[in-house]
Amino acid sequence: MKKILLVYNPVSGNAAFKKNLDSIVESFQQRKILPILYRTRAEKSAEEFFECVKISDVQGIISAGGDGTLHRVINWIKNFEINLPVGVIGSGTSNDFAAHLKIFDIEKYFDVIAENKTRPIDLGLVNGKEFFINVASAGVFTSIAHEVDSKQKNALGKIAYYLRGIGELPNFKTIELEVKADGKIFQLEAFLFLVLNSPAVAGMKKISESAKIDDGKLDFLALKKCSPRKLLSVTQKLFSGKCVQDDPNVFYIQAKNFEIKSSADLISDLDGEIGNPLPLKIETVRHSVNFFANSEF
Repeated sequence: MKKILLVYNPVSGNAAFKKNLDSIVESFQQRKILPILYRTRAEKSAEEFFECVKISDVQGIISAGGDGTLHRVINWIKNFEINLPVGVIGSGTSNDFAAHLKIFDIEKYFDVIAENKTRPIDLGLVNGKEFFINVASAGVFTSIAHEVDSKQKNALGKIAYYLRGIGELPNFKTIELEVKADGKIFQLEAFLFLVLNSPAVAGMKKISESAKIDDGKLDFLALKKCSPRKLLSVTQKLFSGKCVQDDPNVFYIQAKNFEIKSSADLISDLDGEIGNPLPLKIETVRHSVNFFANSEF
């Protein structure tokens, strides 16, 4: 019987995962997979996780939670040099990476895991220390994930983020950025920037047509300084999940490595978690993790 470590966040989303835990265990066992359960905690989770992997002799690791839980799992396996395939069960408020992989039918995804279908995917590495699987960002909107009340997130889901973002529109201020992309330097004034691995961010399904999770590159998008009317137009596109990389108010470039500086005091966001302060040095780590997924993304 194949064994997998099922790492679950008991408070992600509306905490629905733990309510469905028995049926999920049953689905795994029907496929001759024995799930070893690991419940995340705020403190000492990394060391406990590593001990659990060592003693359980698992053949894969599944993250059950939102993008933040997956971010934590990815950093654990990279920091402890664990060479096992990883998967995701999206059960958080925001499940962008799972949505990009079209993991909507969990039963079919369990078949993918049982058949050991994997694909190598890229990761972003920030300042040589912390990995991200989906997006690194800074500027307006990026602090919303940390500021929205957890009860409101559980009750309203992504709508809570949107409501908070719309409420902040009158207070938006631009930041001056210096961006070095594979050695080329760009100066710009922008409201925010995103460094994308996948094109799905904060429920916005495909804001870049070019972003791919296995091409050895990352995509940089910045919302440039513009009039309130144009700003509203671009944010409406973003919230509706439309591609914006060709919008005249968006700066877009693709590269393997980025260095991002600003005179402003900015803290980055990595996959919905509080990240490093600027400046940031971001590099693409190609095919860094094998991920349970179908052959087509």
